[in-house]
Amino acid sequence: MDLLVSLYDFIMHIDLHLVDFVNDYGVWLYAILFLIIFTETGVVVMPFLPGDSLLFAAGMLAAQPNEINVLLLMVILFAAAFLGDSLNYFIGNKFGYKATRVKLFGYQVIKQEQIDKTHDFYEKYGTKTIVIARFVPIVRTLAPFVAGIGSMKYSTFTTFNLLGAFIWVFGITLAGYFLGNIEIIRANFSKVVLAIIVLSVLPIVYELIKNKFFAPSK
Repeated sequence: MDLLVSLYDFIMHIDLHLVDFVNDYGVWLYAILFLIIFTETGVVVMPFLPGDSLLFAAGMLAAQPNEINVLLLMVILFAAAFLGDSLNYFIGNKFGYKATRVKLFGYQVIKQEQIDKTHDFYEKYGTKTIVIARFVPIVRTLAPFVAGIGSMKYSTFTTFNLLGAFIWVFGITLAGYFLGNIEIIRANFSKVVLAIIVLSVLPIVYELIKNKFFAPSK
């Protein structure tokens, strides 16, 4: 329970934690952020790590007078996102559903219904899922894994992986960079994080509602 509380606090106040990281570790912040994004996208049992909110907060931080360069930051995070998805594809391709049996702190992190939702995404959007899923928590982590299980051609996967990583990292980081100096956003960062999370899961909610209430009867 303490771990969950700490994780919640880290996500909701990630802007403050990143400032502490810069003060404590300086340019090593690049390596810390690389590891978080790489792990969140690359390790199938770690979908709960911050993604969108971390990129936005990192962009906000880079806009402040400090030693963090926004261009270098985005290049490093782009590499982390691309390599993370590539690793996840490899895990799915080589180990398949065996990887979903891994437990963390006694809990089954990846559930079958989450895999099924990701399969539904592929049914709906095809290979573009690799790009679209970047903006959907949990699905973002599972999409490359499922692509590996389904033996998607690696060259096809890599093309969409590069495109998705670029749009996701550069788009959200630059949003934080340019919007983060607006006082109302800085003063209500926790609400901004919640808004990002809500907007991220809207595609799933929309699909669930559409399939439940508006799907043609058989």
